[in-house]
Parts: sequence; C-alpha cells; structure tokens
Amino acid sequence: MSFTYTHTWTFDATRDALFAALLDAAQLQRWFAESVRIDPRVGGTYHFWGRHTLGAPSEAEAGQRILALEPPERLLFTWRLLGVDTQVEMVLGNSPKGATLALTHSVPASLGQPRERELIDDHWRFHLGNLAMHLAGGDGIVRPDFTDPQPDVRLSVEVDAPVAVVWRTLTDPAQVGKWFGSSKVRIDLRPGGAYEVIWEYKVDGRDVIGGTTRILELEHERQLTLDWREWRGDSTMPPQFIRFTLEPRTASTTLHFVHGGFTRTADLSDFPFGWAYFLGALRTMAGPPPPSGSRATGHG
Repeated sequence: MSFTYTHTWTFDATRDALFAALLDAAQLQRWFAESVRIDPRVGGTYHFWGRHTLGAPSEAEAGQRILALEPPERLLFTWRLLGVDTQVEMVLGNSPKGATLALTHSVPASLGQPRERELIDDHWRFHLGNLAMHLAGGDGIVRPDFTDPQPDVRLSVEVDAPVAVVWRTLTDPAQVGKWFGSSKVRIDLRPGGAYEVIWEYKVDGRDVIGGTTRILELEHERQLTLDWREWRGDSTMPPQFIRFTLEPRTASTTLHFVHGGFTRTADLSDFPFGWAYFLGALRTMAGPPPPSGSRATGHG
C-alpha cells in the first residue's frame, strides 16, 4: 500500500526559529532523535537514528539525505523507514498565530505494519508536539522510546491542595466537566460504575465519540482507574485505561497519572501534551484561588 500523509501545524515561534530547529543538530537531538548528524546542503546527510526514531535504526542504517534546502522555507529529505524509501517535505510559512509547518510524508510501498497511515500520523503528532515544547523553552518534552514493548504515558503534578479536595476535583461531575472540557459528564462513583466524559468530534469525516465510560478500579481518595476509548473510534484496538493515583504530602498532593494499553510507542501520539494540559487545568481548579486583586497570566 502506498500513501501520502499531509498535515499542517502552527507554532508560537518565528519562521527562522522553526527552520533552525529543523536543521541544527543540537536542537534536533533535544526534540527529535537520540543521535543526529547533518551536512546542511543539497545532497548532504540528514542522518538521525537511535531509540527515539521510529524503527529504532542503528547508525549504520541512518542514510537520510537532503534533496532540497531553501532556508527558511523548505526542507526535503529521504528517509529509508522500515525498509521503504520514503520522502519527507517540510514547507514553512507565516500566519497571524505564528510559523506554520506543512508536512508531507510520501510512503511509496507498504511498511509491513498494521494501521500504517495511523502509524505515520501518530509518529509526527508525537515529535511535532515535542517540537512545540522545544520552541516554547523546553519544558514538557517527552522523547519516545521505540524499543519499549509496553509504552505508556506517565505524568506527575504537584497540587497545592489536600487529598480530599483533589479527589473531589476528580469525582464531582461539575468539576470534571470543567477541567476535562466536556459538557456531558455522568459519574456513578463505585467500581464498575459509570464515569462518562463524552467528547464528540470528527476523524476523516466520521463522527467519533471519545473519552471515558466506566470505572475499572476505585480506592477512595487514593486511586481511580477508568477505561479509555480509542480516539479514532477504532473498535479493533485493544482496550486502554487511564489511572489517577493520589499521594498525600504535608500541605499538598502529588497526582500521578498513567495512560496505558498501547500496542506500540507511536500510538502514544500527542497524548503526553494533551494530558499535561488537562492535568494543569485540574491542578488549577483544585488549588487555592489567586489572591484578591491578582490576575492570572500565561500563554497557550
């Protein structure tokens, strides 16, 4: 099967900074690959390899070459991926919200993998999520390990509130709807009970319902494990789960989070960055209100 994957991202950065992150070896090692070697010219090497690269190639297997280089607008390189000679093109532009990156990944033959389009899509969602974190200063980068036989998403946040308050934030439907971003929430707080958080959206023109449906495990004010729908609505995928574990501190709570049940590392997709956002919203909701007269600031 041959196919061409295309997607466009927008980054809160200048086009020059975005292009430098694509062509500077030291920067690529921060957000994209374990090892990198670049000769920045047409015909030059654009080698990347190691466990953070899809297929976990060795240095000897890294044979990527630059086919076109037009700073700061275009980069085209070859990539022998899982035994197939593919090509990746990145075209940079400007928008009112920042620099844009239009990516085209051309795959001329079967990669010998299940769900090949999804594999490529999730791979780039993961890496370009890391690129966004890199351009924002480096916090939140989660480099994938493509040698991991049991990949999952693991995050921890410190919440400035006691366990009882954090537990209510996790289990009160009105609060869950706010930090989880859904107007459709129903919770029956018992093992096997409903924990319905409904997201409705489209994937390739299809209507999909995502989110959670029920409680798998519950230990009051200690642990909550929920099922998780496959985000593309693919019923052939094995079940996934999300787990919240509360660890009391002297004046706060450490909230540990796991999203598991994935069959391959690329399937983690952009979940690490999405969950960081939602856990940040939960932490804000559970924490104390800002002092009177203060104003929250930040960027998204």
